[in-house]
Amino acid sequence: MTTSEYDDDQKVERMKANMARIEELSHRLTEALAQREVTRPTLQAPDSDMFLHAATAYWTEMARNPSKALELQLDYWGKALKHHVEAQEVLARGKLQAPEDQTPDDRRFSNPLWKSHPYFNYFKQQYLIASEAMHDAVQSLETVEPREKRRLQYFTQQMVDMMAPTNFLATNPDALMKAVETEGESLVRGLENLVRDIEANKGELMVSLADKDAFTVGENLATTPGKVVFRNRLFELIQYTPTTEQVYRTPLVIFPPWINKFYIMDLKPQNSLIKWIVDQGYTLFVVSWVNPDAEYSDVGLDTYVEQGYAEAIRVAREITGEKQVNTIGYCIAGTTLALTLALMNKRKDKSVRSATFFTTLTDFSDQGEVGVFLEDDFVDGIEAECTDKGYLDSKFMSRTFSFLRSNDLIYGPAIRSYMMGEAPPAFDLLYWNGDSTNLPGPMCVRYLRELCQQDRFASARFTICGEEVSIADVKHPLCAVACETDHIAAWRSSFRGITKMGSRDKTFFLSQSGHIAGIINPPSKKKYGHYAGPDPQGTPEEWQDAAEFHDGSWWPRWEAWLRRRSGAKVAPRNPGDSDYPALVDAPGTYVVSSKIDAVA
Repeated sequence: MTTSEYDDDQKVERMKANMARIEELSHRLTEALAQREVTRPTLQAPDSDMFLHAATAYWTEMARNPSKALELQLDYWGKALKHHVEAQEVLARGKLQAPEDQTPDDRRFSNPLWKSHPYFNYFKQQYLIASEAMHDAVQSLETVEPREKRRLQYFTQQMVDMMAPTNFLATNPDALMKAVETEGESLVRGLENLVRDIEANKGELMVSLADKDAFTVGENLATTPGKVVFRNRLFELIQYTPTTEQVYRTPLVIFPPWINKFYIMDLKPQNSLIKWIVDQGYTLFVVSWVNPDAEYSDVGLDTYVEQGYAEAIRVAREITGEKQVNTIGYCIAGTTLALTLALMNKRKDKSVRSATFFTTLTDFSDQGEVGVFLEDDFVDGIEAECTDKGYLDSKFMSRTFSFLRSNDLIYGPAIRSYMMGEAPPAFDLLYWNGDSTNLPGPMCVRYLRELCQQDRFASARFTICGEEVSIADVKHPLCAVACETDHIAAWRSSFRGITKMGSRDKTFFLSQSGHIAGIINPPSKKKYGHYAGPDPQGTPEEWQDAAEFHDGSWWPRWEAWLRRRSGAKVAPRNPGDSDYPALVDAPGTYVVSSKIDAVA
C-alpha cells in the first residue's frame, strides 16, 4: 500500500468515526432539548407592543415628514449599492480581492480575510451598512419618549449583534479555516460542546464561559484560611484567620451580593481582596449566603435584614467583644446595607461604626443600562415566575447580565465553543460568573417593584421591618466606590444616591473599569487607576472634574480611610470562641450547596 493510499484510508476511517459521533451527538441533542421547560415569553424578550409602538411612530413621522424618511432610505440604499457596485467592479477586472474598506476597527472582524477576501468583506460591509441604517432609523424617532427610545436602541442593537456574519458558520472565516485544518474535527468537537451545555442546563442553551473541571471552590478558589463560626437558615458567617501580630480593634463585616457567590473577593491569593484585608491587620467576617430554592418562598427583604444583616453584626460583635463593627456592602447587598443603616438610625442602634458601599445603587431615578430590563413587561414575568415557583431561577439573572455584554459573554464564547470546537478557558473570573444563585421570590419582587421601579427609598419612604425609612436616614460615616464603565450599577446613579444620604462624613472613589474588575483591582497589578476628590456633592460630572486621578488601585486609599475608623491595635483573634465554636473550614458549605440538611 502506498503512502497516498494509506492516507486516504485514514481519512475514510476518521470520516466514519466522525459520522458515528455526529449520529450519537444528534441523538443526545434531541433528548436534551426535550427536557427544556416552557419559559414565559415575558422572561425571554420585551413586550411586542414596544416594537409595534415604534413601527407606528415611524410610519406616523414618515407621513408627516416624508422627506426625512426618504433621506434615511436613500442613504442606506446609496451606501449598500455603492459598495455592491465597487465589489462587482473589482471582480470584473479579474481580481479576487475586496474593494477599498474604510469601515472602523471591530474585534469581531480581526481576521485579515474580512478586509481582503471579496466574499467575507462583502458580508461584513453590507452588515455594517445595514446596522448603521437600523441605528439611524431608531435615533430619528422624535415622538417616542426618551426612556422608551433607550429600550428600542438597546434591543435593536441586540438584534444587530445577533445577526453579525461572525455568528454563522458559512460566513465566519475563522471557523471555516479551522474546519478545513482539522478535516471537520473542530465541528464535531463544537457539536459535543453544544450538547454538553444543553444537557447541563436541562434543555436550555447557555454557553459555558469557563472550564468547570479546572476549579474547585476551597481547593484552588476561596482558599484564604478561616472558619465558619455561625450558621442560620440564610447564611454562614466566616471569620478569617489573622496573619498579623496585632489587629485593629473594630472588626469588619462584608456583605456580598446574594445574586452571586462571595468568593469573587477571594478567587486566588494574588488578587484576593479578602486576603489583602486580613493582611492589613483587620479581624474580618464575611457572609456567605445560602442558595435558595422553593423552601425560601417566604423570604423577603425584611428577612435579609433581620436574619442576615442584624444577625451577622450581632455575632461579630459578640465574638470580638466589641460594641461596633465596620461594614461593607457590595451591589444589591450595599443597597440592603443602606436600608439596614437607615433602620438602625431610626431605632437608635449604634452597632455600626462606618459603612463602605461597592458599586451600590440606592437612587434608582436613572437605572442606567440595566434599566431596559426593569419595565413592567419583564418585571411582570418575573413576578409570575416567583409566584408559581417561590423563587427566581439563577439562569434568568445570569442571562440578563450577560446580554448587557452580549458580544463578550454570549456570541464570542459561542463561536469559540460551537464553531471552533475549542474548550472553555480555565479562567477563574468566568467560572465564578457562571456560579450564580437563585433569588427568593418575595425579596426579588419587592426589590424590583419598590426600589428599582418606584425608587421609594430615595424619592419617598420605604418600609423595612415595620419602620418607614428614607435615604436621608443613612447617617453613618461612609465611603463609596463606583466603577466608571459599570454596566450594572451606573456610577453616576451610585454617586447621586450617596449625595442624598444624611451622613456628614462622606468619601467617594471612582475606579476605572467595570462592576467586577474595578473592585477586584489589587495594588500589585498596577492596572486600573481611580479618581479621589472632594466630598460627593453637586453633579457627578462636577465632582469628577474636581477630583484628582491616581494611578493604581483604590484599595490602599480606602484602607487608610478605614484605619481611621477602626480603633487601636489589639492582640489577634482566632476564629470563633466558646459560644461560637468553629463549624467547618472556610469557605464553608453554603457556597457549594443550597440544602441546609446537607450540612446539618
